[in-house]
Amino acid sequence: MADDAMRSSDRPVLFGGGAFRAFEIGIEEAPRLQQFLEANPEYYFTVGGVGPKPTEAIEELEYLPPAEMPYRKMWMLEFRGEGEAMIGMAGVVSDLIAESVWHVGLFIVATALHGSGKAREIYDALEAWMRDNGARWSRLGVVQGNLRAERFWERQGYVETRKRVLEEAGRRTNTVRVMAKPLAGGSVAQYLQLVARDRPESP
Repeated sequence: MADDAMRSSDRPVLFGGGAFRAFEIGIEEAPRLQQFLEANPEYYFTVGGVGPKPTEAIEELEYLPPAEMPYRKMWMLEFRGEGEAMIGMAGVVSDLIAESVWHVGLFIVATALHGSGKAREIYDALEAWMRDNGARWSRLGVVQGNLRAERFWERQGYVETRKRVLEEAGRRTNTVRVMAKPLAGGSVAQYLQLVARDRPESP
């Protein structure tokens, strides 16, 4: 516990809300991220039928978007609660495809906190941080049939722009709902003018 607290105090707090703080983490903290993912495997079982791979954290930390999708920076964030416990994580990409378009990748809040409102609290603070750093639109993909996640993102104001068939994940091939949300008074129509690949008619 003391070692975790020391690591957190050595890094700047990016933002916080209520009883949590957000930090950026790097590859050196893959073991701790892996431990969190294995302790909270529901997402992996839901979308792939199997738990996280032993290399899941490293793959998340080393992931880069496809070459045809330019970006400014990849962020891997951890959310720490009381006693420095890791209560959630999120992958975020700034200026993906177009300037001012940010992408929320994997977003997991500890299973024990489901239904507590903590996920909404964390996301609200994350969205405010993205907006304060230049995001005008946010996009993400949610697996169709992952009902908890679909309902969550719809409640946060995201709307579907198209569907894509995702390559096999675990034991399944999934359909992904691509969703977007204006963060600074714009519209989804304006967003789709910037990001052609998310238009319904795009291949």
